[in-house]
Amino acid sequence: MSKVDLNNTMNYPIPERTNNIREILKNVYVALREKGYNPTSQLVGYLMSGDPTYITSYLNARSQIAKIERDEIIEELVSLYLKEL
Repeated sequence: MSKVDLNNTMNYPIPERTNNIREILKNVYVALREKGYNPTSQLVGYLMSGDPTYITSYLNARSQIAKIERDEIIEELVSLYLKEL
């Protein structure tokens, strides 16, 4: 087991898939909205639990969002939020 150095900050590299992630999130948002769901609530439920049933299968949204890891989605959302500050 390797020793963790708590005096240094870890660097977490961000994948270069941002355009694909944004496109998938847009598609999922549209599908959720068209089915009458609150897209924000449904996405938060999915991101917190990992349960894919929070995302509708309408317009292939569930299979699209399953192509990306939840941590990648969170990274993209945080990045977009911080750009607005």
